[in-house]
Amino acid sequence: MTEKQHDSAREFEARLESEPARFSFVLYVAGATSRSLRAVQNAKAACEELLQGRYQLEIVDIYKNPQAARDEQIVAVPTLVRKLPAPLRTVIGDLSVRDRLVASMGMAA
Repeated sequence: MTEKQHDSAREFEARLESEPARFSFVLYVAGATSRSLRAVQNAKAACEELLQGRYQLEIVDIYKNPQAARDEQIVAVPTLVRKLPAPLRTVIGDLSVRDRLVASMGMAA
């Protein structure tokens, strides 16, 4: 590695360390049930409160997109999957236990 490449690598690492982590979540729900709606509300509220401007939340209704659930091997809903940052993490349920959600997803501020 040349000196210039080495400097660029250090600058990149420094920038990564100084920027807040970006989070990417996928929430799998089953229709508009009260449990699904509660999970959506709880996920959005936690993300807005703790990760404002640093997250992406995709909602997947397995009734409308059953292939997505099969592809990701989702066996229960609601299920929240953290895609980024690695490693992949999963929480099953309506996400009403905020402390469990925050700890499981590494969302602590």
